[in-house]
Amino acid sequence: MNRSVKLILDIVMGSVIPIWILNNLNEQLGTVITYIVAALVSIFWVLLDLFFITKRFNLITSYVGAFAIGRGLLAFWFVDGVQFAFKDSVGTIFIALVFGGSIIVRRPVMYYLIVQAFNPNTPKQEQSLKALLKESKVYRSLVKGTKTMLVVTLLTGIVNFFLNLQIVEADFGTASFNQQVAQVDAITRIVLTIPEFVVFWIVIVSIRRTMFYFLPKEGIDQSESDLWDLLELREIQRSRSQSQLVNRN
Repeated sequence: MNRSVKLILDIVMGSVIPIWILNNLNEQLGTVITYIVAALVSIFWVLLDLFFITKRFNLITSYVGAFAIGRGLLAFWFVDGVQFAFKDSVGTIFIALVFGGSIIVRRPVMYYLIVQAFNPNTPKQEQSLKALLKESKVYRSLVKGTKTMLVVTLLTGIVNFFLNLQIVEADFGTASFNQQVAQVDAITRIVLTIPEFVVFWIVIVSIRRTMFYFLPKEGIDQSESDLWDLLELREIQRSRSQSQLVNRN
């Protein structure tokens, strides 16, 4: 599926349709059913994408799937007030724990995101990419990027909690509650994702720049070169250097 189309579908299924449901179907479905349906639409889309569209199963997609299932279960926790603000922030807490935990165990999440993004097609490509990511400077950029995303996640999570606390004041099971949830979702699911996306893009660009620092430069325009060609050339050059070193000894 085209990436632009996929992005549009993610926005529509993850935000636009749930918000529309919360605002418009309370009388037809009842307030509680409307809330549940709106909550499950985006989860259904994530699982549909995972199992039938993308069909890529790895650490990251498994995490996304588990996260979606968790959100689905939370949809049936009918609370309001502070408890609802906490419930709506559980996802952020989970993400922060994953990012923070990955740093502690020295397996930064950005490492797996980069591997998935470049999507090596052969064991040789995967081996070459992982060898590049183990370079000390590249690894530090992965850790730094993970820390940056952790900070952004925590900040947006705090904002999300207080927005829910401030906006969603009605009791659960009322039309006003659903409309207030739709209002806060319009902010948290769309507006708050913009700074997250911008920071994530900056992090990716920074990591990529560090990666290309260790790739061949002589007579090659790196910006137009295929990563795998550069990695292959890097391996050839390293093999030659090792052979020359052995011959000298």
